[in-house]
Amino acid sequence: MDTRRIVLHPRTCEKLRRKAQRCKDARLKTRYLIVLRSAEGWSGRRTAAALGCSPSHVSRTLARWRELGEAGLVDRREDNGRPKADESYVAMVRWVLEGTPQDFFHRRPTWTKRLLIATVRQYTGVAVSKTTMGRVLRTLRARRGRAKPLAPCPWSKARKNRRLALIADLIATLPADQACVWEDEADIDLNPRIGADWTLPGRQRTVMTPGKNVKRYFAACMDARTDRAVWVKSQRKDSRLFIAMMKRLLAEYPDKKVVHVVLDNYAIHSSRQTRTWLAEHGARLRLHFLPPYCPDDNRIERKLWREVHANVTVNHRCGDIGELCEEVVAYLMKHNRTVRNMSVSELRPAI
Repeated sequence: MDTRRIVLHPRTCEKLRRKAQRCKDARLKTRYLIVLRSAEGWSGRRTAAALGCSPSHVSRTLARWRELGEAGLVDRREDNGRPKADESYVAMVRWVLEGTPQDFFHRRPTWTKRLLIATVRQYTGVAVSKTTMGRVLRTLRARRGRAKPLAPCPWSKARKNRRLALIADLIATLPADQACVWEDEADIDLNPRIGADWTLPGRQRTVMTPGKNVKRYFAACMDARTDRAVWVKSQRKDSRLFIAMMKRLLAEYPDKKVVHVVLDNYAIHSSRQTRTWLAEHGARLRLHFLPPYCPDDNRIERKLWREVHANVTVNHRCGDIGELCEEVVAYLMKHNRTVRNMSVSELRPAI
């Protein structure tokens, strides 16, 4: 490894230092700094450790400087010819990723780098390495994400859009003496949901699961204007849970003439027991049902429950269901503190 010290004139050092400061290419900047550190008397290993590169890279860079001077530091990949993964290739990978492997007559249901390479090659005639495909995927900011299960909505697209438009207009034109909330329930399992987490190389985090699962159920309503949430808890997910939520809701808005509730089509929302209670005590309540099987259109599902699971129930290590419910309540209270400190302009649109 040749890391002999390079001797530079002070003006040359200052010139290289200015170029390194203005350089936007990280690799070229590193090569400038290698030459400067060598001129300052640094050893090859010290330079490599300080700049996060290998000692062999330091040696090669100094050899290039001795051979060609500053011209030797310039990236020489342009001599390789036209790059394979050009803009048209990246666009083709994007188009392929918009579909599934089965859309391209493969049996495998998920994409791998090797399968992407083979598929794109059929359309472009260009074969790249797995490393190059990895760079293309990073350029596209693609990620390995979990699929989301969905059920088909039995309504037509026009009927669904009309219902969503009516709910959006209701929230946008809500009088001051009325309130509107999003309502939904969540299952809290002592058996933890398993999710991704940062770990050190060669390590895998462990999560202890209970011998027998225990469940609790939360019902919550989130204000359509402020995102503030109120909730109730029960051991069963039945009509009594929903009725308890409606009682809590009426107590939360005692001065409102009408409280509009936007909710899904779960059975407890329209059961005989629920209808009987609403007929007797729900004069101030108006229920607005979302289209079936459309969880993404219920704001509380996206804004509240998804965050509860991500911050509390995924990989949790609570010893019993009571401790886990305390953590859920603590997060809901934190959510209310957060939205209370946010201005109206910072809140996301209702739909």
